[in-house]
Amino acid sequence: MRCQIALAGASALALAACGETPPEPEASAPEELADFPESLAPFGDGYPDTGDQCRNLGESAATSDYLDDSAILVGCLSKASAEALGGSIVGNVEGVLLVSVPMGDTNATMGENGPTGGGDALVPGTDYNATTILPCGFDGAEPAQSCDAGVKRNWGEDGTHLVEVLKPDGRKRAIFFNGTEPYGADSAQADGSAGWDFSSTRDGDRVTIIYGPETYVVVDALIEGG
Repeated sequence: MRCQIALAGASALALAACGETPPEPEASAPEELADFPESLAPFGDGYPDTGDQCRNLGESAATSDYLDDSAILVGCLSKASAEALGGSIVGNVEGVLLVSVPMGDTNATMGENGPTGGGDALVPGTDYNATTILPCGFDGAEPAQSCDAGVKRNWGEDGTHLVEVLKPDGRKRAIFFNGTEPYGADSAQADGSAGWDFSSTRDGDRVTIIYGPETYVVVDALIEGG
């Protein structure tokens, strides 16, 4: 049969001529999040949306000079991705472009005086929708200390709320909430928090957050207002 003497270079054509189906190409593996240097304290599952290749960056020796209370620091591996965020490229660390994204640009509902959708104004002189003093504890101790804190409601495009706590050492700890439920915190090489476990327990209208050796108690009213 002619099929048996088909040239190797025309194997697919020969198989088709013989009524056989060429093998299907292997499906490509799903895209994974790119690896970022730990020195940049990356966190989250992609920015601005889950699965995106840019990442939120926390506080570390490599990022501290680029952090800004009024902006989000993001790392991207390509210039196109960085420019698409609408912020300013402020540095390049180990091949990662650092982008400072003003918070007003990351949330379409944020107006000059806060989220326009909910009419939630800012506390004068701050970029917080509300401020408080909450129980906190460090080095594994019970939350017997008091820490100043503020909330940025509807901080993320997905409705995430951000609570920032001023620690006794002058550093800030950012805690992320979905509704009134906390789901994570920022990490930093400087304090070793990159590998810390995060957990929370609820007692009525207050939630106790344990992040490594740190403990914070947040009441729902801070997140919800009223």
